[in-house]
Amino acid sequence: MVTPGGEATTTLTVRNGTDIVEAYEFEVVGDCAAWTTVEPARLSLYPGTQGTVTVVLRPPRSATVHAGETPLAVRVRPVERPDLVAVPEMTVRVEPFQQLRAWLAPQRRRAWRTGRFHVVLHNQGNAPIAVPLTASDPAEELRFRVESDRPALEPDDQVEIRLRARVSKLIWFGRPTPKPFLVTASPASALVEEPVHAGISADTVQFDERPEQLDGELLQLPILPRWLLALLALLLALLLLWYTLFLPQVKSAAKEAAENRAQEMAQNGELVPPPEPQPEPPPAPPPAEQPGKQPGEDAGPGLNTAPNGGQFSETIRVVSDGGDSASRVYRVPEGKVLFITDLVLANFQGDEGVLTIYFGERQLTTIALETFRNQDYHWVTPIAVPADARVSGVVNCARPGTPPSGQQADRCVEVLHVNGVLRDLPR
Repeated sequence: MVTPGGEATTTLTVRNGTDIVEAYEFEVVGDCAAWTTVEPARLSLYPGTQGTVTVVLRPPRSATVHAGETPLAVRVRPVERPDLVAVPEMTVRVEPFQQLRAWLAPQRRRAWRTGRFHVVLHNQGNAPIAVPLTASDPAEELRFRVESDRPALEPDDQVEIRLRARVSKLIWFGRPTPKPFLVTASPASALVEEPVHAGISADTVQFDERPEQLDGELLQLPILPRWLLALLALLLALLLLWYTLFLPQVKSAAKEAAENRAQEMAQNGELVPPPEPQPEPPPAPPPAEQPGKQPGEDAGPGLNTAPNGGQFSETIRVVSDGGDSASRVYRVPEGKVLFITDLVLANFQGDEGVLTIYFGERQLTTIALETFRNQDYHWVTPIAVPADARVSGVVNCARPGTPPSGQQADRCVEVLHVNGVLRDLPR
C-alpha cells in the first residue's frame, strides 16, 4: 500500500541458478513504471547465490494516479543470457485522497431581478466524489436554484454547475443595491461510489480539505434609473410652468391677434359693425361744449349742411396732448336724421394711441393709431343717426407722432371726415 505524495518500498529476491557469474538488470513495466524505481538497477551474482533489490514506490499526489489496486511487474534480464529473462508480478494498492478546487464565475453579476452564475468544480483527487452545493444570503432576500445533473466527479474531471439567484422584490427607483451571498461546496460529505477500484470505499478516502466557500454578489439594478426620475421631475416642472406662465400669455396673444384681425376687417369693410348698441356709454362731452349752442357750432370748419335730402359732409378734428384724452362731436339738428355712407380717418402725423368712434349710442370701432395713417369706411346701407344724437371721436393720445416735416409734434391730431345725407324727420 502506498499513499500518493509519499513513499513505499518492497524487496525482490533474485537467485542465480546458472554456473556462471551473472549480472542482472531490472526494468519496471506497467502503470507504475513512471513512479517506481529498483535499487540497485544492476545486481551481479555468483553461481548458486541470491541477492535482494529494493523496489521504491513514489506515486505523485495527482489525479492521474488513480486510487485502488494497480499491477506492478519488474522485468529481470540476465546480461549474459538474455533468453532467461523473468517478469515477477505484484499488486500495489494506491490509497485514495480527495482534493477539490472550486470557484464562482462571474463573482459579481448585475441584474434587475435574476442573476445567473456558474460554479466550477475541479476534482483534483484520485477518486470519484460527489459535491453537493448549498447557497445562502445573510439578509434572506434571495432565492437560489442549483441546476446539476452530475452525481459524481471522476478524478481530474471539471464541471460547470449553473446557479440562479433571484430577488423577491423589484427596485423601481433608486440606486443599485448589492445582495451578497455564499455558496458552499462540501466535499467532506461526498460519497464515493462502491466498489471503487478493488475495494476502495468512502471510508478510506482522505478528506484533507475543508468545504469550499465561494463569495458572490448580485447587484440589483433599479427598473428606472435615477436620471430618468430627474428627467420626469424636470418635465413635470416645465409642464407646470407652461400652464401657469406661458399658456395664459399665449391665449392673451391669440385673443389680441383675433381682435386686431377683426379691427382690420372692420376697417376694410369686410366686417359690418354690430347693429346693437354696446353697454359702454359714450364719453361725456369736453368742457368746451355747452348744451345751449346751435347744432354745428362745435363741428369746426368744413360744415356743409344741405337742404332736405341733400348731400352732407362734415370734418371733425380732435386735438389732444400726449398722455391725455380729448373728444370732438357733431350733434344732429333737431327734426333731422343723418344717414352716414362714408367715413374717412386721417392720422397724418403717425400718432400713437387709441381712437374710438361713436355714432349716437353705438360704438362703431376702436382703432390703434399706430396701425394706420389713412383709413376709410363705406356702407351700402347707410347708418342712421337720429336727431340730437352725436357723431363723436375720442382720442387717447399715448405719444404724438412725427409729421412729414421731420419734427415731432407736441400734440396728437386726428381728423374724421363724415359724408352722408341729412333729411327731415317725417311728419
